[in-house]
Amino acid sequence: MIFRRGHGDSGQAFPIYITVAAGLLFLALAYLAVGQAAVNRSGAQTAADAAALAAAQDRRDLLAGKWLTDLADPTRWDDILHGLTEVGPSCWRADELAAQNDAQVLRCDDSQPLEVHVEVKTNKTVGDSVVPGVSDIQSTRSATAVIKSICDFDVPDEDVPDEGADAAPLPALHCDGKIWKLDPKKLGDLPKPEDLFDVHLAD
Repeated sequence: MIFRRGHGDSGQAFPIYITVAAGLLFLALAYLAVGQAAVNRSGAQTAADAAALAAAQDRRDLLAGKWLTDLADPTRWDDILHGLTEVGPSCWRADELAAQNDAQVLRCDDSQPLEVHVEVKTNKTVGDSVVPGVSDIQSTRSATAVIKSICDFDVPDEDVPDEGADAAPLPALHCDGKIWKLDPKKLGDLPKPEDLFDVHLAD
């Protein structure tokens, strides 16, 4: 005997199909919203990293310039290489790099001699989303960059040479496996900022 399915069965299945399809569509849109938020957070972290590194590199360059100014006085080198000297602010570079990455600096701390901490917020929001309350969210992220001297040398005596005497030879700098022999009469070949200091993001 053959049983025929009534037309009512297919009519009942159709609303179920619509409900399942709508649910799947909502899940897809929700996953898309999660992806949008992840991209926004990633952009914020990129901006924070770039801003912190830029500010730290500026601090490195200022310290290297100070070392060059005091090159003839090796007794001051150690303080300079360890950041124990007065230099100008560097957070302006963080502002520049954050702007280039479509973000803005919320806080920049360059008060530590060999460290810069930056917190940024993205200019873009997560965007339209089926998840309530997230469309206007701007991601915030922070980063810390560290400046580290990669040079050492033998600290000379602090005795001042007699007037008219030849200047004492400058101590050699040992920088990350390279030796810089500095002749006060021939200063054409000098270490660059990146030869004196390493700049990297803190772990």
